[in-house]
Amino acid sequence: MSSPYRAIFAVPGTKGFSAAGFLGRMPLSMMGIGVVTMISQLTGRYGLAGALSATLAMSAAVLGPLISRLVDRHGQRRVLRPAALAALAAVAGLLVCAQQRMPDWTLFVFAAGVGCVPSVGSMIRARWAEIYRGSPRELHTAYAWESIVDEVCFIFGPIISIGLSTAWFPEAGPLLAAGFLLVGVVWLTAQRATEPVPHPRAQHSRGSALRSRGLQVLVVTFVATGAIFGSIDVVTVAFAEERGHKASASLVLAVYALGSCLAGAVFGLLRLRGRTSTRWLVGVCAMAVSMIPLQLAGNLPLLAVALFVAGLAIAPTMVSTMALVEQHVPRTELTEGMTWTSTGLAVGVALGSSAAGWVVDASGADAGYVVPVVAGALAAAVAFLGYRRLSGPVPEKGRAEDDRHRRTDDDERVA
Repeated sequence: MSSPYRAIFAVPGTKGFSAAGFLGRMPLSMMGIGVVTMISQLTGRYGLAGALSATLAMSAAVLGPLISRLVDRHGQRRVLRPAALAALAAVAGLLVCAQQRMPDWTLFVFAAGVGCVPSVGSMIRARWAEIYRGSPRELHTAYAWESIVDEVCFIFGPIISIGLSTAWFPEAGPLLAAGFLLVGVVWLTAQRATEPVPHPRAQHSRGSALRSRGLQVLVVTFVATGAIFGSIDVVTVAFAEERGHKASASLVLAVYALGSCLAGAVFGLLRLRGRTSTRWLVGVCAMAVSMIPLQLAGNLPLLAVALFVAGLAIAPTMVSTMALVEQHVPRTELTEGMTWTSTGLAVGVALGSSAAGWVVDASGADAGYVVPVVAGALAAAVAFLGYRRLSGPVPEKGRAEDDRHRRTDDDERVA
């Protein structure tokens, strides 16, 4: 591990909560693609598979910010464990209904319940933000590290999920994802020393963190970005199946994540200058442009190369996004603010996977890669239109609230 990464783990407890976060985030990369693989194996209907994946993502988009708002007010331990148990019960119901070939509506009911899965990545980043508050260099490296962890999840998660569901039994991928969630949440919430101090209701302003104009731009842009990710997952599975190598889809998607992982590792080592908003805009545009070569990939090796190149823009953009969230959202609502970006991604994944599933059913996998191209163009357009909100000064009200709560917390520590 390079020295900047080694330095951030000098604080006691950081290795433990980051490791727990890795396990807790594995379902993020395994559940959606596992449901797509399971349903396509059992029914052969990619439209249904994509719609269920979309339902799961949309449910997470609705429930995720609510859960994170409760975390900001009551703490991670008190909220995450009940939320995880509710999600696990819904996963169990979904697998039973799928295995027993029950009516489609039952699948949608339980898929909606899986949305109770907490945004573990936001919880981990909130812990880093609490530890390195006022240390932007260390916080940049910590956010880069967590982006690497995200991508490692996306390297191995689809391989494990698709591999088990195709080689063992269709429900194996989502089942193992549920196991990872259980272990990760229990382990994380057992670590109380690094848990951010909850902020009572009196310290919160009325309304949601989404009232921040800067956060609004990030969330809307990430809806389009999520559509890129969701559509690529569905279309790549179909693309590999059309060529007689469905299990290879997991390897191709892992290459996509590998590109992001390597870029994130390098990005975390850099001493950056200039505006974070400018780096973010460049990253979004790079992701959009990188979707174009996918139209030219006629076989799996070429597709893997194109996706590797496309992945290089992901992690740096995500790191810049988290830094912008911290700049534009009061610290008392930081977990919720970070979760809203995940919500934008989840909504996009829902729309992208659903659209891609219907396009694949109607016109084949090759035509499906038009969906991420369109999504990338929309992401770039929104980023350009909203750039002034992100590059301008942070509203004084939000800054004043943050300073007031910081002084309150410091006084409590001294006392």
